[in-house]
Amino acid sequence: MGLIFAKLWSFFCNQEHKVIIVGLDNAGKTTILYQFLMNEVVHTSPTIGSNVEEIVVKKTHFLMWDIGGQESLRSSWNTYYSNTEFIILVVDSTDRERLAISKEELYRMLAHEDLRKAAVLIFANKQDMKGCMSAAEISKYLTLSSIKDHPWHIQSCCALTGEGLCQGLEWMTSRAGLR
Repeated sequence: MGLIFAKLWSFFCNQEHKVIIVGLDNAGKTTILYQFLMNEVVHTSPTIGSNVEEIVVKKTHFLMWDIGGQESLRSSWNTYYSNTEFIILVVDSTDRERLAISKEELYRMLAHEDLRKAAVLIFANKQDMKGCMSAAEISKYLTLSSIKDHPWHIQSCCALTGEGLCQGLEWMTSRAGLR
């Protein structure tokens, strides 16, 4: 009887998991969102405000909010935090000069009350570019090993080819099943 109830519950209650996609401008957030949605590269321009799309992976529904990363918009990121279960931080692996800003924004988000239960996926994007930092280098610089109160995962990727994106989504899907 319990098994039947569980099957019916999962059939009728496809829970949606809220995701925010953040990162500095030109990191590849919108390109990643549309790779998830259409499995193709779309021409993008800087996001002013946000884009939102529903992505379904193995019957798991993710409502993904791609939030503009320009400096003038970052102060409004917190208006998107309520009920967020996953943070996707997209890092431009070639942008060594601004990695400190990414780190500062990451820890500011992790300290926010509305994100206290959020899991964090870091996409080390632009791995196809010469001279890029590896995911391990970015992890070390961001001191990810010091994050103890949020589940986290770092994934190398290339938004233009889609390489590495499925592995990140698989990690999120496995975490969604635990919530």
